[in-house]
Amino acid sequence: MILEMKVPSPGESITEVEIATWLVEDGDYVEKDQAIAEVDSDKATLELPAEESGVITLKAEEGDAVAVGQVVCLIDTAAQKPEGSPAAPVKEVSAPKAAPAPVVEQQTYATGSASPAAKKILSEKGIEASQIKGTGKDGRVTKEDAIQAVPSMGTMPEGGQRGVSRTKLSMLRRKVAERLVAAKNETAMLTTFNEVDMSAVFNLRKEYKEAFAQKHGVNLGFMSFFTLAVIRALKMYPAVNSMIDGKEMITYDFCDISIAVSGPKGLMVPVIRNAEKLSFAGVENEVKRLAIRAREGEITVDEMTGGTFTITNGGVFGSMLSTPIINPPQSGILGMHNIVERPIAKNGEVVIAPVMYLALSYDHRIIDGKESVGFLVAIKEAIENPQEFLMDGDINKALEL
Repeated sequence: MILEMKVPSPGESITEVEIATWLVEDGDYVEKDQAIAEVDSDKATLELPAEESGVITLKAEEGDAVAVGQVVCLIDTAAQKPEGSPAAPVKEVSAPKAAPAPVVEQQTYATGSASPAAKKILSEKGIEASQIKGTGKDGRVTKEDAIQAVPSMGTMPEGGQRGVSRTKLSMLRRKVAERLVAAKNETAMLTTFNEVDMSAVFNLRKEYKEAFAQKHGVNLGFMSFFTLAVIRALKMYPAVNSMIDGKEMITYDFCDISIAVSGPKGLMVPVIRNAEKLSFAGVENEVKRLAIRAREGEITVDEMTGGTFTITNGGVFGSMLSTPIINPPQSGILGMHNIVERPIAKNGEVVIAPVMYLALSYDHRIIDGKESVGFLVAIKEAIENPQEFLMDGDINKALEL
């Protein structure tokens, strides 16, 4: 029996995917549920498992855009597995082919010579006419060639390489690029900044991290403090927890917090649903679960769909300060950064404290400056005094110890 394997729907509103990589070769014997391909949608990279065991015939090439429901391979389920045959090998990605040798052009007496006007311009730029490929008759260097010529940054050392590679962007990366450009062009995006003294959080984590890890099986990290601080601020400033839909503003009474994490295919933004219902332990467990799924390539489109506000932490890569781009259709994103000991004023004295710079990018169409600044101040307030603003004065109860 010949089974036609069709592209399943990765999620609502997705009509096509791209064959990123075939993990098997044409004619291989595959086992049921074996991953045979990686496919890119505009939201995630997913594995395509074999529906039955048998010999596979590929019907699409890597890089092909295929519609949901289109046949991409055939599986002969009647074929017998070769005795002693190992599992189908994982396809290796071949190195890019070397660029072809340059074609040597026929030289003439005019090749490399320059017109008087071109010579003057090249002399001012410190460029030899022989370094320029002329576009004039018989290769003569024209005035226009001289104007467009760029001085070399220096001679290339012997054995130096000048190779250039060209790689097709995945559908996911292309979609991310489109969304980022759209966010810049279609929103009135502004960014406001503040700094936060992390001393209180440092002290709490130092005192309670072992008991917290022992009780909940997960570390007490910074993300739970910032997520709960964001939720508190969103309740105080609901416009930040809103989006524009045509001529209307939609405001949510729940907090679905998108968390930017780094995955094997690039940045992914899974969502913590109803984060306002979670405790410190609940947030940390959910962040850990989603991060593991993203790293292992198991994250689904549904897990990245939606979200009412985003938190991104460039600090894990060493970023001191940045202006994060809004994750549309959301209206706000909080950028966390690295923590550095800095001199700050406390009670009239200069002291050294761990300080993080915060950035809030927001859509000025629905969020005013007063609200954006107040929102960031509310986060600063909660992080600098978490016992009062995030724990209701009871640390053990808040951490469920």
